[in-house]
Amino acid sequence: MLNIEVTLVNSFTKDGTGGNPAGVVLNADKLSAAQKLEIAKAIGCSETAFVASDDVADYEVSFFTTTGEVDFCGHATLATFSTLYDLSILTAGTYVQRTKAGMLAVTIEQDGKVIMEQQLPQKLASFSYQQMAKIIGIDSEILESTQLPIEVISTGLADTIIPVPNGYLDQIQPNDVAIADFCKQHNLVGFHVFELCEPPNRFTASCRNFAPLFGIPEESATGSASGALACYLQEHLALGNDYIFEQGRAMNCASIITASVKTINADITSVKVGGFARNINTVNIRL
Repeated sequence: MLNIEVTLVNSFTKDGTGGNPAGVVLNADKLSAAQKLEIAKAIGCSETAFVASDDVADYEVSFFTTTGEVDFCGHATLATFSTLYDLSILTAGTYVQRTKAGMLAVTIEQDGKVIMEQQLPQKLASFSYQQMAKIIGIDSEILESTQLPIEVISTGLADTIIPVPNGYLDQIQPNDVAIADFCKQHNLVGFHVFELCEPPNRFTASCRNFAPLFGIPEESATGSASGALACYLQEHLALGNDYIFEQGRAMNCASIITASVKTINADITSVKVGGFARNINTVNIRL
């Protein structure tokens, strides 16, 4: 029987509170995929990260939801490197993790903030306002009034970026079955819905994320989708290169995610997402 220690971490916290919980398992070299899934199910977080050694990168990191493995997870990456920093295994600096989404750099700043590199954006599909209206329960005319498209963008995971007018974000009553069916049909991870914020609000946008196909009805902070949203805003609106997103408000678990993009001649050359995390507990799982 194996005794597995799992660190529970809230990622993308706001002044030390809120955030999105993730599990972190260190020294996971000998764990099978089936064992990792069993641990992830027992923990019950939206994602659990498993950290192993690697011959080229600093670490190999795999990510499991309660239903299966995913290629990348932003908030679990933040949880992983924040844990390694808190345990003094790593110091401030830049490291490389091998994931199924590629070799990605992660920087730990002196104050403990973790900034992770993401894949360059891929625009995979677009959908009509009419298609989306039926699923999220907002009239197509209201969605169309944003004058912004509904697009699938991946910086590691395929998320549907859906703009709604200010005041409509909290009104969404997600239909888990309909969203899961749509995502399964179109090979998507989930829906990332946002409304733009106006000055003097310090946030660029407020967001909600729904991924019921992977056992996540709603998530309070989503790193991968935040990278995709930053790329979307860079293309469609002149908002600069740095963004601050709020997520989790509807769950009474407000989180803050920063994102930045770099461009050369309008082409995006770098996507980074960052935030703070806080260790909340350590539990042991017996296999």
